Amino acid sequence: MSDNAELLIAAQVALHQHADILRDLGRVFADAGHEVYLVGGSVRDALLGRLGTDLDFTTDARPEQIQRMLRPWADALWDTGIEYGTVGVGKGDQRMEITTFRADTYDQVSRNPEVRFGDRLDDDLVRRDFTVNAMAVRITPQGPGEFLDPLNGLDALRARVLDTPAAPEVSFGDDPLRMLRAARFVSQLGFTVAPRVREAMAAMSGQLGRITAERVAAELDKLVLGADPAAGVDLMVASGLGDVVLPEIGAMRMAIDEHHQHKDVYQHSLTVLRQAIELEDDGPDLVLRWAALLHDIGKPATRRHESDGGVSFHHHEVVGAKMTRKRMRALKYSKQMVEDVSQLVYLHLRFHGYADSRGAGKWTDSAVRRYVTDAGPLLPQLHKLVRADCTTRNKRRAARLQANYDDLEARIAELAAKEDLQRVRPDLDGNEIMKILDIPAGPQVGEAWRYLKELRLDRGPLDHDEAVAELVKWWNARS
Repeated sequence: MSDNAELLIAAQVALHQHADILRDLGRVFADAGHEVYLVGGSVRDALLGRLGTDLDFTTDARPEQIQRMLRPWADALWDTGIEYGTVGVGKGDQRMEITTFRADTYDQVSRNPEVRFGDRLDDDLVRRDFTVNAMAVRITPQGPGEFLDPLNGLDALRARVLDTPAAPEVSFGDDPLRMLRAARFVSQLGFTVAPRVREAMAAMSGQLGRITAERVAAELDKLVLGADPAAGVDLMVASGLGDVVLPEIGAMRMAIDEHHQHKDVYQHSLTVLRQAIELEDDGPDLVLRWAALLHDIGKPATRRHESDGGVSFHHHEVVGAKMTRKRMRALKYSKQMVEDVSQLVYLHLRFHGYADSRGAGKWTDSAVRRYVTDAGPLLPQLHKLVRADCTTRNKRRAARLQANYDDLEARIAELAAKEDLQRVRPDLDGNEIMKILDIPAGPQVGEAWRYLKELRLDRGPLDHDEAVAELVKWWNARS
């Protein structure tokens, strides 16, 4: 049996799981005198044996005809993409997008095409991003029918190569985001890019600046969440796309000095990303992966050659957190996402103060409380990031670092058994503070509250009388 035959059999098995809904859809379109085809990523994923519940179709019917045909059959219809010819359909737990054949034209300058509907499947397929996404399966009242592959997408899929249906310069000129999508597919699917595609990406990377930040961020997230995001990032950086959307990543490719006083920070960061993924225990973690990738971006700006011949990166975590915040804001990430990733970057070195102090005495309970409090709900991700950040080839040093972190986690667990470390709050609330000090609500209450919280971090829980005495003592000294 040929490799292509094996792929087609895998697709038949995958599509059989959706046979009922495909037959129903084929009947609805056939009764109305229209054609409908499963297309794009759905066909690709069926051939790879990884088809999900979101299916993409294309048809000769116009959007208003699609809505009219499907309204009696579908559980829900959405028109959010209707200006581009796409109707969203819900049926049971199935989600589908059905798009009219497209024959768009582009001016090679603007971000969006001039939408024109077509009448031929072949014209629709040739305008797609890559040949592996330009295959179709005819859907009939009997279910999946003829497999159509006018652009040899099956051969490219078997070879795991991304190539464009038309010349890549034309394809990427139509939609520069397709270049970033190539890096995303390298991450998600383990594909490589054809030489002519790589050359076009390098020559045209600057055109990615035509694309909105929101679309870029959506592709980057899919890349980062892929099976091998380091490979996707590497293609992005090597092709020059990274200089446009994430210049801080490529900037970590600092020249190594002749005495090898520091690691290649770029390769180190990719290794940390891979190791962080290995530590995930509940599916892909977008915040952790972004933090692993960005945790050292402050190093190029803070590198110093010391008088003893060494190299230092003092406060690179502080600089890196600021750079992370600035870049993610520019990419229009949510406030929560920006804060979470930048906080992990800021905290990723904190543990080394614990490891360095082992010979002179452990961290105090106060320092452990502050570590947990500063991390807050990010503590599990901080644990993983710190462990992943150990890339030394010195097995003895690596074992010592991991043992030290085991010790810190044990300390945290020990304190957590005695105190609520996840919610360290003062022993007196605002109302009690106002009553004890006989002051109205205002800034003084906040100042007293912060003093008591610092006291709580330093000394642990206080009983009520002790907390009152400390508050009065502080107030009198302040007055």
